Amino acid sequence: MEQTFSATEIKVGFHPAGYRIDKTASPMNRYTKWDILEGDKWCNPKPVCFDSLPQQGWIAVDKFDWNEVNTTG
Repeated sequence: MEQTFSATEIKVGFHPAGYRIDKTASPMNRYTKWDILEGDKWCNPKPVCFDSLPQQGWIAVDKFDWNEVNTTG
C-alpha cells in the first residue's frame, strides 16, 4: 500500500477522489478537480481552492505532464 499524506504536505500529488495538487504548475493548475473515466483516465480539470481539497489520503508523485491533459473527456 502506498504511503499517504495530508494536503499540506504535498508539493505534487493526487487524491483518489479526483483531485490534484501541483505547486510547480501555473496558478490555474495548482489545485484541480478532475473527472475520472474508465481505465483511470483523468480529464476535464477544473481549478478549485485549497480549502475544498480533501485534507487526508494524498499520494505524492514527481510530476504531471500538463501537455497530455484531455480537456474534452
